[in-house]
Amino acid sequence: MKTLYKNWLIEKDNKHIITLILDKPDTTTNVLSQSVLNELQLILDEIKHSQCTALIIKSAKKNSFIAGADVNEFSQFKDNRDPYSEALHAIQTGQHVMNSIENLAFPTFSLINGFCLGGGLELALACDYRIALDHEKTKFGLPEVKLGIHPGFGGTVRSIRLLGIFKAMNLMLSGRVVSALTAKRMGLVDEVVAQRHFEHSVRQWLENDTLIKKAAKQQTLPFYYSLLEFDVFRPVVAYILEKNVKKRAKKNHYPAPYELINLWKQYGGKRDFMMKKEAESVASLITGEVAQNLTRVFHLQNQLKALTHAADDPLSLHHVHIIGGGVMGGDIAIWCAYKGFTVTVHDRRNEVLARVIHRAHKFLKRKVKNTRTIQVIMDRLIPDINNNGLKKADLVIEAIVEDIKAKQQVFKEAENVVSEECIFASNTSSIPLDEISVVLNNPSRLVGLHFFNPVAKMPLIEVVSSDQTSELAKQTASVFSGMIGKLPLPVTSTPGFLVNRILMPYLLEAIVLYSEGVPAAFIDKAATDFGMPMGPIELTDKVGLDICLSVANILAQPPHATLSKIITIPKVLDKMVKDGRTGLKAEYGFYRYKNGRPIKTQSNYHGLSLSQISNRLMFRLFNEAVACLDEKVVASADHLDAGIIFGTGFAPFLGGPMHYIQHKGIEEMDHALIDLSHNYGKRFTPTIGWQHLMPMGR
Repeated sequence: MKTLYKNWLIEKDNKHIITLILDKPDTTTNVLSQSVLNELQLILDEIKHSQCTALIIKSAKKNSFIAGADVNEFSQFKDNRDPYSEALHAIQTGQHVMNSIENLAFPTFSLINGFCLGGGLELALACDYRIALDHEKTKFGLPEVKLGIHPGFGGTVRSIRLLGIFKAMNLMLSGRVVSALTAKRMGLVDEVVAQRHFEHSVRQWLENDTLIKKAAKQQTLPFYYSLLEFDVFRPVVAYILEKNVKKRAKKNHYPAPYELINLWKQYGGKRDFMMKKEAESVASLITGEVAQNLTRVFHLQNQLKALTHAADDPLSLHHVHIIGGGVMGGDIAIWCAYKGFTVTVHDRRNEVLARVIHRAHKFLKRKVKNTRTIQVIMDRLIPDINNNGLKKADLVIEAIVEDIKAKQQVFKEAENVVSEECIFASNTSSIPLDEISVVLNNPSRLVGLHFFNPVAKMPLIEVVSSDQTSELAKQTASVFSGMIGKLPLPVTSTPGFLVNRILMPYLLEAIVLYSEGVPAAFIDKAATDFGMPMGPIELTDKVGLDICLSVANILAQPPHATLSKIITIPKVLDKMVKDGRTGLKAEYGFYRYKNGRPIKTQSNYHGLSLSQISNRLMFRLFNEAVACLDEKVVASADHLDAGIIFGTGFAPFLGGPMHYIQHKGIEEMDHALIDLSHNYGKRFTPTIGWQHLMPMGR
């Protein structure tokens, strides 16, 4: 027997086993929207007094169980007269649904194929048993903290009850996602089964009491776990948890993890009280500014992800050829091989290629546990001293030094060898494509693919195009970015593109402050207090003072014009580079380094305040951001915010530079720049873009 709702299909077999199949229409991914939850509650009310012998909840979507709550509904709360009450009602609705599942008198199973995240995992936790498909796409997590909230459908209570406080809090506070096998080891799921057994696994459980008894035993935590719920121990455990959180997030920037710890500290072990306070806490967080901004960042990320699906058919890519085996070239090669491409990497020096292979081994040992898989990936990474890979390449990525003539020579030689369909990409960080492509017979095949360092960690790639770049090349570059797990940001081919151009005035202002006698650590603290993930002085050391000087020179000199009137390169930067103080790689830049970490000394500086320093740093960045938007370096303010958040780590909880400017007020920000220009010089003079923004701010 089958009954169809808008979002759910109900199947009932002759043994009175009911299967609820979630298939949210017009989407490839299931989410727990209010309509999905309301329908589920109606169904549960209908079947709770039936002759049902077991309930199975599964998904009709491929590689997706439930991806969480409907994030699109988060932003709707703020449009209501009473946002908090609306949010609280929605969260309590979710809690009621999960409690209804938990209270059913017959066994309940969740059959999990693909992503089981956030509210999806909270639903699975409300079931008696969880059976997961053994597949690489089957993932588990409670990543709500990344949206500025914490689990709200009873997940805080049920995860702690199932896993114990430390495992559960680790999952919730980190927002990390784990595989099916890891979830099994943690105790999050009861069984991981192969595809051929997946659909029939529940019936095997119902016919075999041994499996249910074994699962029940595994779900029972040792007695000493319950001791941690006692009033006398909770403050001690909470202190340990909070101490670890402080290492990566400030309370005034990201309140959610601290609220979660405090929730358990106050109400742990008191199920009903904790559920009530859980809902109130999430309602307060979700209607707050931080969660709204982090939700905005989530949508920005999805905007860039959408670009990885081309409207037209891009070129089929299988073989990537990298020219240049240095740090960037080698890391790009390793990452592409790791993501499944056949990669040839060319350098004229055997010792450089040997270092690439050595780095690849080290990287893969950290990322991949299976030695056979490591060997398969290594077999795809081919050192190519003779540049033979050009002949078979679908995509050639140049990653040599920032020298126009050297880059021109690379592409001129390559064009005589590659196929007509092959796409050329330069990893240049600042040189306009037109200056490189002048030597090409077919400049339309050249696109920029600007990776950020470290390649394995930074999610963004600037996809750079000039007026001559073909649509096919641009689309292929964007699709390729998605194939290697990166976010493509389309930018126009102007000096510095977007990220480096906006970042450079910020970094140079930090060096100006340093040359004025402000201690490096004090400058960095001002930036991190504002919300930046790393201070500009430490960032400059990490990037390399020589690299910063090279990019600054390109941006500051005509005809690369855009910044020539407002950038003056501090003399101290040039001197430090000449003295060999190039930063982390030399173990000496603005800081000295030991084991890769900066040695930061305390000082008795009593000059500028932290807020005065952060204003000088951030307003240089904001001014350049407005100029870039005005000059259409990117297509929209959303793209600009996404680029600076994912390319520099700009405080996500603030929603991006342009969003921050709009929030603070355009006229107020413009006036603050004028004041700074009077006090510190013409480099703070507002660009013409501020005048063009004014109508948006009214």
